[in-house]
Amino acid sequence: MIIVIQCASGKQPHAGHLRTRDGRNVVFVAKPDAAPAGTGELRARPDDVSDTGKSWRTVLQEYNEKHKSAPGANPLGLLPAWKLYKNPAYQKLACHYGTERLYILSAGWGLIRADFLTPGYDITFSNAERYKQRKPGDSFEDFPLPDDVEEPITFFGGRSYIPLFCRLTANARGDRTIFYAGKTPHGDAAPGCTLRRYGKPFTNWHYVCARAHAEGRLRD
Repeated sequence: MIIVIQCASGKQPHAGHLRTRDGRNVVFVAKPDAAPAGTGELRARPDDVSDTGKSWRTVLQEYNEKHKSAPGANPLGLLPAWKLYKNPAYQKLACHYGTERLYILSAGWGLIRADFLTPGYDITFSNAERYKQRKPGDSFEDFPLPDDVEEPITFFGGRSYIPLFCRLTANARGDRTIFYAGKTPHGDAAPGCTLRRYGKPFTNWHYVCARAHAEGRLRD
């Protein structure tokens, strides 16, 4: 079984960053032109062209290919996705299901495996400052689910993340189950997926729901 949970705004303060050739940290946001000025950092979108001529997304992917499996070789100090977010739910899920079967649905990067080395970023589908907020129509070259995944997939996340989950797992061969809270999403919001309601919405309900699933108190 593959477990997918949405990302979180709270990230570790010691999270590493990609850097420009002149040594500036790159902070990824949804709308760089709307970001505060004078921070000394470069604000960029993941798919903007870097100072190497490649997109920052490609730079990050190549960094992972080079450093993720090399012990001690992570010069920028990027954290694996399951360690990037402050909420302890990510660590619990990684320990229970394993990093190979846990994915984070990131508003900045798409569907990333829990061990994917991920830089700090400020992008969300939730209500936030304009420069952080990604709108449904914004263009992002999100990482999709790998083509070789055949296992059932279970997703825990808010309704604003459901369309992205469905799009990035559209080629999944196994059954897809979405846990949601509150009103049932429109029928066309999650094509090909099984919807399971988890009570009324409350703050961080998806963490509670995911923990219940890991402890065997829920069934797909």
